[in-house]
Amino acid sequence: MEKEAREKLNRALSPRTVAVVGAKKDSNYSWLVNNKDFRGKLYSVQIDPNEIPGILELGVENFPSLMDIPEEVDYVICAVPRNVSPYIVADCIKKGVGGVTLFTSGFAETGTEDGRQFQERITLMAREGKLNLVGPNCMGIYNPRVGLKFSAEQPHSEDAFGGVAFVSQSGSQGSGFSTEAYNQGIGVSKVVSFGNGILLDATDYLEFFADDPETEIIAMYIEGIKDGRRFFQNLKAAVAKKPVVIWKGGVTEESSRAANSHTASLAISSTIWDALLRQCGAMNVHGLDETIDAVKALLFSRPIKSYPRLGLTAVAGGHSVEISDCFSLQGCKVPRLSSESYEQLSSFYSVVGGSFQNPIEGGGNWAKEENVTTILNILENDPNVDALVMELGTAGVQRTHEGLMQRIQTLKDFYSSSKKPFWAAQAGGTQRVPTELAREVSHELQKGGIPVFPNFVRAAAAMKKLVEYNRARE
Repeated sequence: MEKEAREKLNRALSPRTVAVVGAKKDSNYSWLVNNKDFRGKLYSVQIDPNEIPGILELGVENFPSLMDIPEEVDYVICAVPRNVSPYIVADCIKKGVGGVTLFTSGFAETGTEDGRQFQERITLMAREGKLNLVGPNCMGIYNPRVGLKFSAEQPHSEDAFGGVAFVSQSGSQGSGFSTEAYNQGIGVSKVVSFGNGILLDATDYLEFFADDPETEIIAMYIEGIKDGRRFFQNLKAAVAKKPVVIWKGGVTEESSRAANSHTASLAISSTIWDALLRQCGAMNVHGLDETIDAVKALLFSRPIKSYPRLGLTAVAGGHSVEISDCFSLQGCKVPRLSSESYEQLSSFYSVVGGSFQNPIEGGGNWAKEENVTTILNILENDPNVDALVMELGTAGVQRTHEGLMQRIQTLKDFYSSSKKPFWAAQAGGTQRVPTELAREVSHELQKGGIPVFPNFVRAAAAMKKLVEYNRARE
């Protein structure tokens, strides 16, 4: 990507000034409301006299034209009808904006001749005018660091910002990733929903984020690509710099039809796609949960390059069976501990309510923080254990918030002095951790480098993905 084009795109992705064109009452002025927490200057462009009073009530300054805004505009959100969009594109070119998102749909994805003609018209305009056009038929850009959002649900707090960029052909998948990433304690640098991608598509954003200093990991939801050779060349170059996780939509005959009508994307053989991703060294995932968990494993875990022998801990007997099954079925081993470890455990472990085989059951032995530290250190020093996984139960210590924070600190202190990978999973079995509590636990432990997963099944599947990814790269 040329330096000038990159600088302009960076203005759009991290703007200081934003203009919303076409905000209307019948949509509750959603684009203005969504960006009420934007930390730069927010403007409106609207000529309908019936709409302007509502815009002014929001405290947003309105202008009849983009050209009338008395300062440089970095990013434009265009929410006007299709037949008006070429005029807005023309103004964006004249104004020299960093980029424009066309939320407007009704282009090639409709399969109609007039839709294709409109798309060709604005493509030609944007290309000749060197305009970064995001879309059309998309939600645009989310950047929590500057409070730029395309969905009211997207968080904008300080801990929502982090090292993961998500490039999505779908607005709903982009919104879903950004909110679930926050719930799971993953910080996002930027999210781009690019829809039809007539000028900038997945390949361009991949190239940009490969060199973005704020991005450590690139994750993508893709329904189709225009230039396969260029995409895979850029993917190979990106993977050499940072991990790339790709979720391909439209891998079956039925879903490929949906992808074509959604973003005018053409199908590609799943066999060919999988082989190319392996060759490039990218991680191949399916679904939002798998994407989130893969990113989490890459972001927080110490390296795991082969199927590990695990030292497991669980809160109760049934959960110990469940956690063993989940990890064993994914190729991991749950070995007997060394005789020295069993001797150390038997010196203090109460057999009432808990067993100290592997997995080690909690019972009353987990009530004291010193016992937790002792048990984890025994597993850390056991020669038969390569990595540790601990269940975070909902009972006992979690009855008080103070007790929970104390337990989290115990685990962080242990991990800071350990050498082995250490993962945690929320309660198994029928127990479920409330969302707010689960979010807080994930955020706090992951600040200390311990990845936390919602359940055993997802943790085990993520560990398998991480092992396969590291083995393929080697």
